[in-house]
Amino acid sequence: MIFLDASNFVEGSNRAFYIIMGIGFFFLIGLTTTMLYFSYRYNKKRNPVATQIVEKPILEITWIVIPLIIVLFMFYYGYIAFKPMREAPSDAYQITTIGKMWEWNFIYPNGKESKKLVVPLNKPIKLKLISLDVVHSIYIPAFRIKEDMVKGEPDFMWFVPTQLGRFDIFCAEYCGVRHSYMTSEVNVISQADFDKWVSVVEKKSKKDELKGLQIIKDNACTGCHSLDGSKIVGPSFKNLYGTSRIVITDNTERTVKADDEYIKTSIIDPNKDVVKDFPPAMKSYKDVLKDEDIKQIIEYLKTPDDK
Repeated sequence: MIFLDASNFVEGSNRAFYIIMGIGFFFLIGLTTTMLYFSYRYNKKRNPVATQIVEKPILEITWIVIPLIIVLFMFYYGYIAFKPMREAPSDAYQITTIGKMWEWNFIYPNGKESKKLVVPLNKPIKLKLISLDVVHSIYIPAFRIKEDMVKGEPDFMWFVPTQLGRFDIFCAEYCGVRHSYMTSEVNVISQADFDKWVSVVEKKSKKDELKGLQIIKDNACTGCHSLDGSKIVGPSFKNLYGTSRIVITDNTERTVKADDEYIKTSIIDPNKDVVKDFPPAMKSYKDVLKDEDIKQIIEYLKTPDDK
């Protein structure tokens, strides 16, 4: 769907792309042809005695000025395509967009949350971009827009969807082993359908979402620790509590029990006891999670797997 004209930025982006690519192909073909001609015309058989070329200031100035003009020409079309992307209308509908390893989450003004971006047709949409962990980059090819998301540095992007349908969303910045799985979609629907959809807000019950699990998800822990036993960056949370773990402590291998103290230490000082066969890649959450948060996480890990 990369070639669909699905947003207000398509025309300017396409124009800049075609101009720059056209200039690039012109010089690729022109310089290659010139090189082949010179190789034929001035080979040793046809030109046995090398010719000394006297410097020509006019020629040197020409091949400096003309490329400069061409570069400025390309810059101009790139700039006029980029500038509107940083000028969001004041009446744009704002949606908070959260990127974390390895999923997207879209939060609407009324509190509705969705893993897919649903927007109304022909209405300015402003995405408030927030990363909870590493650098991500939200990329919607059919809209010709992409913006990096850096933790601690909120940013934004905006667009006007001009075509009904579903369009891919990718993360365009490598963010870990499951980077390629960090996908979603934009669903562009009519204003009437959007009003109906956004008005339905699902309320989470404690049975559906334990507080400890919510803390785990909010801090992107599931990006490195699975809940189903699969191995990714770090050991899985499945059947963790009460089991024996082989860890590396000060370059010495030992066996410990995954009890309350072990879990708390793993959160605030993760590199003290590193589980065997896993890299010491985790950062400390000492200044991120409160003691009560850690207790809630431990209580969640104590619950059976059919929770």
